[in-house]
Amino acid sequence: MSIRFTAKARRRMAALSVVAGLALGVAGCGGGDGEDKKPQTSASASGSGGSDQRAQEGQSEEPLIELKGPDSLLLQITSAVRDSGGFVTVSGTLKNDGGDTVNVPAQLSGNETEIIRNGRSLGGATLVDSQGKKRYYVLRDTDGRPLTTTNFPAMKSGESLPVFMQFPAPPADTTEVTFQLPMFATAPIKISE
Repeated sequence: MSIRFTAKARRRMAALSVVAGLALGVAGCGGGDGEDKKPQTSASASGSGGSDQRAQEGQSEEPLIELKGPDSLLLQITSAVRDSGGFVTVSGTLKNDGGDTVNVPAQLSGNETEIIRNGRSLGGATLVDSQGKKRYYVLRDTDGRPLTTTNFPAMKSGESLPVFMQFPAPPADTTEVTFQLPMFATAPIKISE
């Protein structure tokens, strides 16, 4: 009987140690920079993308380009900014320019199973560097979610939503790329620093 009691106690202690270790690991990954008052949101968790303040800046700027898409959708790109981390964030507004309510087409997510699994997004967008002969796809997080605006609601007539897409940055000497999104026209855009 004492052997059974000892074995149960050891299992409980091992389980308690594992739980405590996991709790410490999660707490250790929590940041620790003293700004625990504000909850962190991931880029894909929020519909308008909350990961990069620059993605929301410039929404009132004059668009760099306007691309017409299906069902009277209009994509206005207001900025394409290269950051020091090796990324390019393309920001803008998706607008329903028609008279009827429109659902954002699933084709804008692209055709990759991993991205489609995470709901409607702009995951099918690419940047083409014709100088370097490379195509850059929307980045994904460690769970396979695209680093772009996701989960679009039905858009009423005249309604617009801020959008963003994050790509790997082309080489520093590449300042112009071609932006492509399924079902939309393509256009060159300039990358700013």
